[in-house]
Amino acid sequence: TNQFGSLNDVAHELASLEDLASRGSWRSILDKVSRARSLNLLSNPHDHLIYLTYNVLALSKLRRFADASTDLDTLDDFNSHYYKYETYPQLYPNRSGSMLPFSLRFIHAQLPIKLGNRQEGLDRFYRLLNFIRQKIKEKESNNLHDSVKIWKRRENFVLNCLIGHHLGDKEFILCLDLIKDMINRDYSDPLLVSKLGYIQMQIGDIEGAKGSFNHVETMLNEGKNDGYSFLSEVQFRNLVNRNKALVYVVGKDYVSAVREYEECIERDHTDVVAINNKALCLMYLRDLSDSIKVLENALERVPTRALDETLVVNLCSMYELAYVNHSEIKRTLNNWIVHVAPDDFDASCIRV
Repeated sequence: TNQFGSLNDVAHELASLEDLASRGSWRSILDKVSRARSLNLLSNPHDHLIYLTYNVLALSKLRRFADASTDLDTLDDFNSHYYKYETYPQLYPNRSGSMLPFSLRFIHAQLPIKLGNRQEGLDRFYRLLNFIRQKIKEKESNNLHDSVKIWKRRENFVLNCLIGHHLGDKEFILCLDLIKDMINRDYSDPLLVSKLGYIQMQIGDIEGAKGSFNHVETMLNEGKNDGYSFLSEVQFRNLVNRNKALVYVVGKDYVSAVREYEECIERDHTDVVAINNKALCLMYLRDLSDSIKVLENALERVPTRALDETLVVNLCSMYELAYVNHSEIKRTLNNWIVHVAPDDFDASCIRV
């Protein structure tokens, strides 16, 4: 709100935590949280919750899921009065509601899946979805339009995560039901409609997928984007190009697909999906040297964006196909990655 001039006004040294998170310095975050706790630097109840959130997030990013779960278990019931502003009127005059960060609720839903308890995780996600929808109704009834927009973005985000988890287990009908439910709620989210197209492709409904992708292009031409997907105009245009490219890939027209991906990269040189898929199409066209160059150039130009496990796995696979001494080349790549990668990068994808 306007009462805060900077992030540090919101919580103790929050700007520093934000900066470390943006650089992927998750181990430094753990050290900072530990120091703040041991020196009793956190004076307000919400400070403790924000630092707990960063600690749990850092542990999750470092794949220490059991530790993250243990840390999260220190909290009582999320709806407890301990986590409400009105419980501390002297500290938070004229404020009400929960001080629990939404991201903490999200991590709470995600952790069981990471620990191998998929059903518990899905149950938590559906409970979180119901919680969000109750909030939307509550905010709408009070005509709080900005809050409604925030909670609808959260609904969209959680639904996309649920769809991703169901897709991972090839539960296509469930995915289609979730997407159609969202579209029936008048969400003009191009990402959601594109995802519908991807699922239609996976179940063999190519014409249905083309229809969904055409609808996304129509939304672009008519300027329809409800703001829940956080898409800029460049990202929206690239989404349309990538959808077109996917149709070409399915039809094995890799030359046309490369052309679409090149248009994306020209518009946004950090579009990692387009970069990765262009390289794969070149590989399918038996142009291994150019496909390797595409990925290597991306890593050199935009390492913070291109240093993605999927992209690195594909580059290493291409090295294995192209070079006899691929082990040595991969070791060189590994040595470079060690110096530039965030703490949560999974180095096992290099397969040294």
